[in-house]
Amino acid sequence: MHPGAHPHAAFKPEPGFRYSAGPRRVYWELTRACGLACLHCRAEAQKMRTADELETEEAFALLRSLAAAKPVPVVVLTGGDPLERPDFFEIMKYAKGLGLHVDVAPSVTPKLTPEAVQRLAAEGVGAMSLSLDGSDAARHDGLRGIPGVFERTLVAAQLIADAKIPLQVNTLVTANTLGDMPAIHKVVSTMHAKRWSLFFLVTTGRGSLLPQIQPEQAEQFFDWLIEMGPKSPFVIATTEAPQYRRYLIKKRGGEDQRVPGAGMRDGNGIMFISCKGEVMPSGFLPLSAGNVRDTDALEIYRSSELFTKLRETSAFSGRCGACDYKDVCGGSRGRAYAATGDPLAEDPLCRYEPAAAE
Repeated sequence: MHPGAHPHAAFKPEPGFRYSAGPRRVYWELTRACGLACLHCRAEAQKMRTADELETEEAFALLRSLAAAKPVPVVVLTGGDPLERPDFFEIMKYAKGLGLHVDVAPSVTPKLTPEAVQRLAAEGVGAMSLSLDGSDAARHDGLRGIPGVFERTLVAAQLIADAKIPLQVNTLVTANTLGDMPAIHKVVSTMHAKRWSLFFLVTTGRGSLLPQIQPEQAEQFFDWLIEMGPKSPFVIATTEAPQYRRYLIKKRGGEDQRVPGAGMRDGNGIMFISCKGEVMPSGFLPLSAGNVRDTDALEIYRSSELFTKLRETSAFSGRCGACDYKDVCGGSRGRAYAATGDPLAEDPLCRYEPAAAE
């Protein structure tokens, strides 16, 4: 989650669209505790916190490590529900004191009070995100597992707008939600959002129970997103669908590869840290490369075998390995792993047939 411009927006990746010096975005799962019971939850969140979460001082040490990166990454405090941690604001204040850009992805529960939103604004939060997975209460609340969440989400969006905090709205793309997207777009347009991020389902966690869209449907959806972009009062982006970049380039005649987030994907610019300190390429690629309790987080990102392989597109197999867009795109490594057990395999959501694979 990274709505809006920030001091690092002009950062350029290395040749080949690699981000080997350090992550650009760190998603940190502070806890798996959450008051919701979402059907697609990556974290398989639970009602109570667990005893093996990073303690406050361990959290501070992790933040000091992240702040040593040049340039410093955007740190997204997520969960579960990060507000379930009683030391949440201590952690956020410490991060801001180190010069880190901090975004927050809370759950819409009674803990997201007007006072909490105002305090987030006062502490200098860079942006916040809310999830909207249906255009009405029946659709959204059905996925979230708790009645009333749809209405509370709209109220929370207004609180965030009133506090002048940039808002990103996240929407899950599945076979069940695809037909509802035009109506969801209309609702998002009323929420004062700066960014609408479409999360293409990866079948990990509880998400393994939901139906995925087909590659043909994905490209039809890309066409709709391109059409809606100029008509929308917010930026439209995709998560776990980097082939959208390839599609944009081809639509432009193949002349301009300066697409948003070029090359950034699981393990290449992206790092995920679990509540227990496990370092993974993303929350959708649940393979641990080490633990921050034992090894510096930046060292894991820069030097672990898993991360270095994921940054080297020549190691990819199948159509992703043969693809002429593999550096700017690279496919969803999380989806490749979910489908095959191999994070270097091809992304089954993509229908593109590169000439080298023919």
